[in-house]
Amino acid sequence: MKAMDQKTANPAPVGLLGFGMTTILLNIHNAGFFPISAMILAMGIFYGGIAQVIAGVLEYKKGNTFAYTAFTSYGMFWLTLVFLIVAPKWGITGATEHAFMAWYLFVWGLFTLFMFIGTLNKGPVLKFIFGSLTILFFLLAVRDWTGSELIGTIAGWEGIVCGASAFYLGMAEVLEEARGRKILPF
Repeated sequence: MKAMDQKTANPAPVGLLGFGMTTILLNIHNAGFFPISAMILAMGIFYGGIAQVIAGVLEYKKGNTFAYTAFTSYGMFWLTLVFLIVAPKWGITGATEHAFMAWYLFVWGLFTLFMFIGTLNKGPVLKFIFGSLTILFFLLAVRDWTGSELIGTIAGWEGIVCGASAFYLGMAEVLEEARGRKILPF
């Protein structure tokens, strides 16, 4: 008697929702609506960070190099970002200067630009997520290089749209699985 193949759940929605919801909340801050608080930091550690890394590991097991790289990398982005914010408060290290933070964001923008190229043969929503995320990282880098509050606010609004697009794709995939057909186009 052969062992039956077990169907496994799609880990991508958890990764997309972890990224999307955390990105929305941080960029509501960047747009100027409220300060950084424990809520954003907790989302960055647990849903944006740990949940995305778990989704990435599960994508690795499925053989999906692109999703593995995206989810584990952006999960680690959230964990490092939170560490950069809290490490000075804990006395572990000094605060990162804005110009240095700009380089951190710029390097993530470069990484995301190459990931965007990887989406060119994929669906339009995924292309939009990575395209808008590339723009977001570069806007945030310019904000930190120049100190421009206006660019920071623009980045915040653009980041809300980026996060909302990831949220949309995550929910579209969940609803398709739950309903057995495409509910939201992606």
